[in-house]
Amino acid sequence: MARDLKSASLPRLRPDLDFDVVVIGAGFGGIGAGESLLRSGISSFAIFEQAESVGGTWRDNTYPGCACDIPSHLYSLSFSLNPEWTRSYPAQPEIETYLERTATEFDLRPHLRFGREVSALRWIDDDGCWSVSFADGAEVRAGSVIGATGPLRRPAMPKIAGLESFEGEIFHSARWRHDIDLAGKRVGVIGTGASAVQFVPEIAAVAGNITVFQRTPPWILPRDDRPSPQWRRTLYRRIPALQRLHRWRIYFRQEMLSLAFIGRGRIAQRLADRIKVAGRELIDASISDPAEQLKLVPEFEPGCKRLLITNDWYPALARPNVEVVTDSIEAIAPTGVVAGGVIHECDVLIAATGFAATEFLAPLRIFGRNGEEITDHWRNGARTHMGMTISGFPNLYLLAGPSTGLGHNSIVFMIEAQLRYVRGALGELRRSGAVSLELDDALEGATYDEMQRRLAKTVWTSGCGSWYRSDDGRVDTMWPGTTIEYWWRTRTFPRSSYRRDFGRFGGTPAGR
Repeated sequence: MARDLKSASLPRLRPDLDFDVVVIGAGFGGIGAGESLLRSGISSFAIFEQAESVGGTWRDNTYPGCACDIPSHLYSLSFSLNPEWTRSYPAQPEIETYLERTATEFDLRPHLRFGREVSALRWIDDDGCWSVSFADGAEVRAGSVIGATGPLRRPAMPKIAGLESFEGEIFHSARWRHDIDLAGKRVGVIGTGASAVQFVPEIAAVAGNITVFQRTPPWILPRDDRPSPQWRRTLYRRIPALQRLHRWRIYFRQEMLSLAFIGRGRIAQRLADRIKVAGRELIDASISDPAEQLKLVPEFEPGCKRLLITNDWYPALARPNVEVVTDSIEAIAPTGVVAGGVIHECDVLIAATGFAATEFLAPLRIFGRNGEEITDHWRNGARTHMGMTISGFPNLYLLAGPSTGLGHNSIVFMIEAQLRYVRGALGELRRSGAVSLELDDALEGATYDEMQRRLAKTVWTSGCGSWYRSDDGRVDTMWPGTTIEYWWRTRTFPRSSYRRDFGRFGGTPAGR
């Protein structure tokens, strides 16, 4: 099947370079990029991955209960539907296995380079190419680079005084220590986000006691998760069109949720009110003490922070060995956590404090035309066109970059829309014979200004603090519209918005 999707291999765009295209990262974005390149007839590419296997965040996050909050049949690549999902919502091992299988089925293994950490990218003006440097000092050159590192890859450890003085074990949930036995231990959990609501119910059954340090409670909705019967899997395997139809049904259901996030009108308020009622019902069903209930009710609008789905969080908090502390953490002591002037004794501390999602691409250093570093270019906001291309950084394409995050639907859908756009750009390079394509600065500025105007009317700027926002309060992470709009606006490559540079290598359309 995979071979039928591939075009005949086209001639090299730049025989003078190591690769026509370098892809950084082997998660959903990197695997999708590899298939997209092969489909376009481009075989001169490499996917560099710092780890030893594919999977990205679904390889790294192995905490107990780790699962996706988008339904299985939608959280997958459209060219590689998986009829074998065993549940409505996929667990981490299944997603990792799915990506491994997809890499094999679509002949991407020869292009994968594991254990290669890219440390820097530098645009070489004279040669019209990217120099790709690795942590071990090696270097390759490529005509184009696709950044598929993902926004949820760098765990953010809490900045708390005395953290280094803790005498017990401490780790981040995204780097779970499976060698530490939690049976009978006093466990402190810092944070109540998407990871905590999944692993706390799992470890509560074995830990001696758990102290959850909550800064702000999340809004939670019930999770309609159920096993997928064998007959359904067999049916989808034999009649793929039925699975695709089910996928579209899920997609449009999820898309409707955008109405609660991207506006502040009556429809948004009604949806927000329904979420509040559903969340309160979940609390009331598990927690009987009114004072404890109040601890768990957020004061911000649903969606301002990430909306979570689980059936197990409140029952876990109701267990006699689980305590929720809402006093602010003042410091970490050698034997525990100081909050409200009290030391809460702990043997193990688990930081469920999310990721450095606003530090796009870091610690990778990127230098564009005339040596400009991307951090300088983004000093006053992560300016891009549709989250993918950047003025002054030719032939660089980002997947799941700034202004493309979602609160309601599958990021995989966004990635595939971006890959279609990238195929258009690479096709334009081939058709025109240009060495590089560079985004018009005016379009970049206009797009960024539009994003900020629209984001100001969304729930993400309604008054809470979250990982969506940078330290200065700016939201550079989220897409302020529907995924349908994003698909429509990126469905074709706008060649007139990019400056072509033919350089000393260009001028003749490749393959002609």
